[in-house]
Amino acid sequence: MEHAGSVNSWAALAYLVAGACFILALRGLSSPTSSQRGNRFGMVGMGIAVVTTLLTHAPVIPAIAVGSLDGEDHHALLSRLDGVTLVEILAAIALGAAVGIVTARRIAMTAMPQLVAAFHSLVGLAAVLVAAAAFLNPVAFRIVGLDGAILPVSRIEMGLGVAIGAITFSGSVIAFLKLNGNMGGRPIMLPGRHLINLGLIAGILALIAWFTQDQSAWVFWTITVLSFAIGFLLIVPIGGADMPVVVSMLNSYSGWAAAAMGFTLHNPAMVITGALVGSSGAILSYIMCRAMNRSFVSVIAGGFGAEAGPTGGGTAIDRPWKRGSAEDAAFLMGQAEQVIIVPGYGMAVAQAQHSLREMGDLLKKEGVRVKYAIHPVAGRMPGHMNVLLAEANVPYDEVFELEDINGEFAQTDVAFVIGANDVTNPAAKTDRSSPIYGMPVLDVEKARTVLFIKRSMGGVGYAGVDNELFYRDNTMMLLADAKKMVDDIVKALG
Repeated sequence: MEHAGSVNSWAALAYLVAGACFILALRGLSSPTSSQRGNRFGMVGMGIAVVTTLLTHAPVIPAIAVGSLDGEDHHALLSRLDGVTLVEILAAIALGAAVGIVTARRIAMTAMPQLVAAFHSLVGLAAVLVAAAAFLNPVAFRIVGLDGAILPVSRIEMGLGVAIGAITFSGSVIAFLKLNGNMGGRPIMLPGRHLINLGLIAGILALIAWFTQDQSAWVFWTITVLSFAIGFLLIVPIGGADMPVVVSMLNSYSGWAAAAMGFTLHNPAMVITGALVGSSGAILSYIMCRAMNRSFVSVIAGGFGAEAGPTGGGTAIDRPWKRGSAEDAAFLMGQAEQVIIVPGYGMAVAQAQHSLREMGDLLKKEGVRVKYAIHPVAGRMPGHMNVLLAEANVPYDEVFELEDINGEFAQTDVAFVIGANDVTNPAAKTDRSSPIYGMPVLDVEKARTVLFIKRSMGGVGYAGVDNELFYRDNTMMLLADAKKMVDDIVKALG
């Protein structure tokens, strides 16, 4: 008993250290300058948690040893390491590590939002599988009472874990399909969706309450099936403009699912990690909703309040517009005192961030002040543009958030927009029929000249609406692949 207590004490201390590393990781990730250090803290913490779990839960095989003492036989219950199971565990870890390393090295930055959504789905599915394993073999999870039934508190943990995990899985799959282009970015409004969603949520909660009194298999599996369904129904009505919030929200769900399963597995590291991920994801979702002038409740309720009526125009508007060239853009920016660059998803698709940084360096050599304006939901996930600019070694002190730079556009000579459509659309301020109405946008139209890089005039933004900015008198359209256009501007500046 003394030895077991010693082991548990060391395990508790190790998990505490891992939890502290996770907190330091979140702190580091809050700033671009400390993000690498934060990642290292997260890796160290996860390594400590995994090794501690393997040491304290090593698979063993009970064995009966027979000995002789004073002429009498004595039986002792001993155990030995289960080598086969241990090899299987280590092989699974190695396989997962190999998949993760290969994926991280090969994934394009443009596909990072899809990758995040896919990882969230795996966390949700893992929570469902753990809950199912605990339900099917509760003795192995030490969650049975003296009467052989699953403990009521464990049933609550299992019910919540499988519900949140299933919602996370199916919701993340839909988010992946939307982000990957397999589904349209426009909201899919199902008839009576609010009534259906509320009814399913109420039914799931009622079944979880019933599960505490009756551990019949039909109750558990019905909770699972309904949760998969509600995850699908919650994400389908959410449009492209809100997808960054959805990614953050699903991140929060995956954290809470992991925390619930941590209780089932009696693993404090999972509880700590899940709570950190869940709470930080919820806070980030709330902050982003405020930045978009969206109701947090309406977004997590699955497009509550969004209507299936007019969308502000899903096709390009047939109006006069001005076309410019790389030479025109180079001349205008070379004569400017200040240029504000607004990157968007189009820059990510073209992988133009390195060329953009080179263009900025050339402008600074000409005495032009260069700044970068980042909208909170530019791209397909929180911080997407910040990561791309950091990859291109753009100085952190030149990158500004919307609220810090929006007031400068009126005193700016050139606003250079590269693939940022919805977050620069003035219709968000005036057109009540637009799906992005009320969302704070970058006031690029107030600059003396707006240079807008776009592949063609035929497409629309991810939210499915055309941009009124294209047709303003002070806007010059630069129609080309973003990287090619920036490279041509760099040549003209040189």
